[in-house]
Amino acid sequence: MTDLSAPEFPISRDNPFDPPAELGRRREEDPLSRMTYPDGHVGWLVTSYDTARAVLADARFSSRGELKRAPLAQGNTAEQTQPAPPGFFVSNDPPEHTRYRHLLTGQFTVRRMRELTSRIEEITAHQLDFLAERGPGADLVQDFGLPIPSLVICELLGVPYADREDFQRHSAELVRVGNSPEDRIAAYLGLRDYMQELVLDKRAAPQEDVLSGLTGSDLTDEELANIGFMLLGAGHDTTANMLALGTFALLHQPDQLDLLKTGSVGVAQVVEELLRYLSIVPFTVRTALTDIELNGHLVKAGESVTVSIQAANRDPRRFDRPDVLDLHRTATGQMAFGHGIHQCLGQQLARIEMQVAFPALFNRFPTLRLDIAFEDVPLRSDMLIYGVHRLPVTW
Repeated sequence: MTDLSAPEFPISRDNPFDPPAELGRRREEDPLSRMTYPDGHVGWLVTSYDTARAVLADARFSSRGELKRAPLAQGNTAEQTQPAPPGFFVSNDPPEHTRYRHLLTGQFTVRRMRELTSRIEEITAHQLDFLAERGPGADLVQDFGLPIPSLVICELLGVPYADREDFQRHSAELVRVGNSPEDRIAAYLGLRDYMQELVLDKRAAPQEDVLSGLTGSDLTDEELANIGFMLLGAGHDTTANMLALGTFALLHQPDQLDLLKTGSVGVAQVVEELLRYLSIVPFTVRTALTDIELNGHLVKAGESVTVSIQAANRDPRRFDRPDVLDLHRTATGQMAFGHGIHQCLGQQLARIEMQVAFPALFNRFPTLRLDIAFEDVPLRSDMLIYGVHRLPVTW
């Protein structure tokens, strides 16, 4: 039975850069509070930093797809209660998750990611050359934020960049809130079928890329295709939105932007603070496998727990003046990439892309400014990954 006193997940924002104010109010009242899910299930909402880390580090809270409930309406309830397809390691628990993660960690080593820096610099410079040659005026989503991580992840995985329009379109449909089950299924099948064909090509003629490297493992074609599916989607969409939304935030606060332009603050520190401040992946969900005492509450087996990454990264008990973008801040421990065994596999790649792209953009175009009113910038409030749909700029 639905608990009418348990509110739904808050989504209304007062400005583009702050999470819903209701999250902060909920955190002050109780960092672990009751929440009603779209299917009527009454579970929990985590809004504090310490409680978020505790849940994400506790193996008694499961990531299994068939146990989760989404905090926002997406598709239908039937598709949210199915076991994850083979290879969808983000919706697995150990030992399945451990097996997949071990294989992938060998492909996403810190050393390999660092070796990509020069190539990322080349890709970024080429894209900026394109913008400069075309003349003033651009949409920083389509012309900067999206092309750079898309090309990088395509080269890393061995995916033809010429196919980007199809996989970007399918990826967008999968993270759109409130779209129809038919649209979601069509997008999933489109990406799955594409990756299955690509896996067969890699097995027949392996090259120097991650997917080819995994063909020598014990992964089945289905597992490898689904792994590629996830890496391709996550590898371009999240970083693309951080680049666009991060640029928007810096343009809105020129005093902070000057710190980046002058080199007064190291770019790695800039990126960590932007990750904390913007938290474009707003939540993650776990399900209790057994009754668990947490923060003075009893979380019963089978109850879903939504961890608000946004609220955790704005917790004043962890970060001083958390609602202020402060590039002098050392945002160590920010949770934009999650925590625990499911912490983002590609986080080092994302960091390098941003550490290269942000200073390169403003070095090339020091007079960069919005070419649209601040309040008219279209926000991705209809997507599971937050950002902007477009960012018109000029210089």
